[in-house]
Amino acid sequence: MEPTLVVVGLNHRTAAVEVRERFWMSGCRQAEVLSMLAQAEGIDEAIVFSTSNRTEFVLWGDATLAVNSILRLLTAEYDLKLQEWNSFYRLLDEQALVHAFRVSCGLDSMYIGEGHIARQFAIAWQHARNTGCTGRHLDAVLRRALAVRRRVRKETDFVSHLVSAPMAAIRLAEQVFGSLAAKNIVIFGSGQMAESAARELSQRSPQSILILSRNDTSAQELVFKLRPQSPAVRAGAFSECWQRLAAADLVISATSSQEFIFTADDMRRLAIARNNSTEGRENERKEKENDAAARKLILIDLALPRDIDPAVRAFDGVLLYDLEDLERAVEPRKEAPRQEARTVELRTPRRDERGRNLPAPAVSAGARPSELEAEQIVQAEAREFKKELLLGAVPPEVSALRSRLDEICRQELESFRLEQGPFPKDQDKLIAALGLRITHKIAGTLARDLKTSTESRAPRRMIAGV
Repeated sequence: MEPTLVVVGLNHRTAAVEVRERFWMSGCRQAEVLSMLAQAEGIDEAIVFSTSNRTEFVLWGDATLAVNSILRLLTAEYDLKLQEWNSFYRLLDEQALVHAFRVSCGLDSMYIGEGHIARQFAIAWQHARNTGCTGRHLDAVLRRALAVRRRVRKETDFVSHLVSAPMAAIRLAEQVFGSLAAKNIVIFGSGQMAESAARELSQRSPQSILILSRNDTSAQELVFKLRPQSPAVRAGAFSECWQRLAAADLVISATSSQEFIFTADDMRRLAIARNNSTEGRENERKEKENDAAARKLILIDLALPRDIDPAVRAFDGVLLYDLEDLERAVEPRKEAPRQEARTVELRTPRRDERGRNLPAPAVSAGARPSELEAEQIVQAEAREFKKELLLGAVPPEVSALRSRLDEICRQELESFRLEQGPFPKDQDKLIAALGLRITHKIAGTLARDLKTSTESRAPRRMIAGV
């Protein structure tokens, strides 16, 4: 089989947050996995892309062998279960190309059109290039994907409807409280997500916005950036978080921690502190006249892996929302008229004939005109780029080498059948599959040697030798 583009992954539409969390990879972990994939069977080039809403392997190589290599890696490194593997989609050729373009444009995001995805996309590509895991094929795919994003942003008003995770969190809090004016807000984290949340919150006239981070310097730097816009923003020491949380109405967490920073035991301690707080009692007295929702502590977890232990939901007066809850809260999307059919389509994963989850359809019912325009651009660009990719996909020397190896495999299998056969049908299929697998592995190894060879006559000598 000739090499092709392959995407194996899961996302917010095919897997619950606890499943996505299992397969999320930090930057360091992505580098380790890339080094494994560089030696994996059937994979010529590879990129690992992992965010809060997806983990994907973008590959160039033999489709069957590459997918099997991913399956073996996930089983060995993550103890993959069968039901979890059913949450992974496997896309090939033009379908994979369309998917890559949709991801780069934000069409496949939880918040359609969100802007962070392009930066995350480019970082994943750079990591793979730094480790030598990409070549001319994936480099061309990623370069074109980002170009398609630029075209979509230039030719449509698709980005004018953006809703990000921080914006969705704030809207959800406003649904609960009615208004965030005069509320005490705590933000865990000092990265891009925390900054976006703080900027949006500062426009709601809160009483205070406190940035808490284990990195005091980064928290202070963020406050320095935001202070001209909002005097209510200030930084606090992480060690003092319990004192600050005792008076909080809303907590938004967006750290890069790989374990819970807020557990059920922490919530138990906080509940005592809130009950004993003079400020808390005064607030309670004042708020008895208001809506009951005003007495709630709202926790919104924007992180993956999650920052806040789901067990805190068991405490009275606490409302915890994670990424999956936010997705439900913002449907139907962004000021669009409610359309039940669209909501059902987004929340119900499509499945193939084997019952495996597939990513969302290219064009969903009820999409905005600008979204449909973006989809049309993606489809047209994918068709055109596939032609360009095929023209330069396989050098003639590599194609000739593979053809010669396939011919040798067929001849040897026929000789073996005549000498040792006949075999039962199932055994004959296994023998043929084994021969094909060995041939593809040899061809892949020789093809990589041809690419790295500096001697101009090496390809002809290798083919002649075979």
